[in-house]
Amino acid sequence: MSSTTSVRPESIGFGGEANPYALYARLRAQAPVSHMSLPDGGEFWLVTRFADAKDALTDPRLSKDPNKVGPQWRATVAQPTDGEDASLVRHLLNVDPPDHTRLRRLVHKGFTPRRIESLRTRIQEITDGLLDGMARQEGPVDLLEQFAFRLPVTVICELLGVPLDDVDRIHDWSTALSTLVADAEGHARVADASLQLGSYLAELIERKAVEPGEDLISALIAARDDDQRLSHAELTAMAFLILVGGHETTVHLIANGMLALMRHPDQMALLLNDPSLITGAIEEALRYEGSVEVATWRFAAEQIDIGGVVVPQGAPVLISLASSSRDPERFKDPDTFDITRGDSAHLVFGQGLHYCLGAPLARMEGQIAIGSLVRRFPGIRLATSPESLRWRQGLLIRGLFELPVHLS
Repeated sequence: MSSTTSVRPESIGFGGEANPYALYARLRAQAPVSHMSLPDGGEFWLVTRFADAKDALTDPRLSKDPNKVGPQWRATVAQPTDGEDASLVRHLLNVDPPDHTRLRRLVHKGFTPRRIESLRTRIQEITDGLLDGMARQEGPVDLLEQFAFRLPVTVICELLGVPLDDVDRIHDWSTALSTLVADAEGHARVADASLQLGSYLAELIERKAVEPGEDLISALIAARDDDQRLSHAELTAMAFLILVGGHETTVHLIANGMLALMRHPDQMALLLNDPSLITGAIEEALRYEGSVEVATWRFAAEQIDIGGVVVPQGAPVLISLASSSRDPERFKDPDTFDITRGDSAHLVFGQGLHYCLGAPLARMEGQIAIGSLVRRFPGIRLATSPESLRWRQGLLIRGLFELPVHLS
């Protein structure tokens, strides 16, 4: 059996490092399944190689249900405490079949290819309006706040039927819930955000039940399959997952993708000369600097061998999507950003049962956003040094705090 290595999370990109990939390379070579520790003392196993990650993402012995975790690992898992809202927990990412099968079948009704494609014109309208607003400004603009955030949060709020006047509150709650915390004050912020967002969504669902509209929450309320419906708690949890997951990841897909293009002017030139390369550019951005660093928690339902390492029953497991995307055993020259690569078989959206329902929407938003942005502002460039950019702390999201740019 291979040996394991214990590493503090600050060393592997969970502390906001600009470049965690050198350490991921060392882990892949020396300890591809590593025993890690969190600042609060929680422990988990981290999977870093592509082949192991692909297998782990589809292994039914790795449960998604936090209720199945052993008591010795509970401190690691983001379980609700007395100050948090338990209604946000039971969504697609935290259940196994048969519950997962039932929930996904019901929720899928709101994510059909026809419904997603029908959003294309509206996404382009929102994009053009944001670009017009930035064009009227003088000096540098924060591309993350004024464009990369505003586009997907507007799209997901309109899709769900969430009032746009509440966007800033939702952004604050979402940021708090996706940031790594290691002290009592941080945990209090997370608990407060969880309670407020849970209450907000529960009230919104109650209103939609009485006065339904042409939106996804209303469709989820009405969705039935063999006389089965989503319960109120399931509706709240699914609305939370779609709202937060549906914009946070796309925000940083757009921002990270633009950063990669600005740092590689030869690739920017290729895209400007051939706009049809936008599909490949988005796939390469997802692979090279994806917005999701690790997949969400899994737990060993039994003792399991992963990549030659014995992981004990009940242990939490995280799968590094960022590391698997830079694995030289899977991708040629993985540290090279190449929008003509033509190999889009990465794991960023997951694999198998838990493949991301929103992947087609995220891809569409990324293609429209970045394609429109580089056409409108072909001279766009960073307004600061890459080294001065600040990366967010967190187990899940790989993203910046801000992205200052000159538009021309």
